[in-house]
Amino acid sequence: MARGSSRGPGSSPRRPASSRPTARARATRAGGPSSPSRASEIAAASWRGRLTAARSNRRTLRRIALGAVLLFLVVLVAPTLRAYVQQKSDISAMRDQVTQQKLTVEELQAEQARWEDPAYVEQQARTRLKFVKVGEKSYTVLDPEVRQPSGTIAHSTKVAGPWYDTVWSSMKAADVPANRR
Repeated sequence: MARGSSRGPGSSPRRPASSRPTARARATRAGGPSSPSRASEIAAASWRGRLTAARSNRRTLRRIALGAVLLFLVVLVAPTLRAYVQQKSDISAMRDQVTQQKLTVEELQAEQARWEDPAYVEQQARTRLKFVKVGEKSYTVLDPEVRQPSGTIAHSTKVAGPWYDTVWSSMKAADVPANRR
């Protein structure tokens, strides 16, 4: 059996030799000296280049990872922050509403205190309900004449008819479309 031709378990095919020339072979082909110091310089340069490339790749990967983490945090925190700001504005609106309601309560309490005064109750009964005390006479003017500053009496140009004529005319006007009026 030929060596390396067996393909049993645990064996792998042999890799072919690299088709790329080594650093020493490149230096020899380029016409440079084939001294060991030149070969070590070329090897060191390629090694440094690979190391620099690996470092820059690591930096790039770190930046991508940091960006992904920051994006995740923004996505995670943004709804919470928005809810926080919304709740702050709701709290502010509620405080304003409570302040307004306190003012309303104070006004109502002041009016309630006025109604507990018998003189105020009597005044309201006289003006609103036309109440009078026993022995007093109440006069109500039905058609007051409004005097103008020049001394002439203002008269209405329209003579008012009975109330049912007013109701009937408003019903007629309601039946007519707006563009025919």
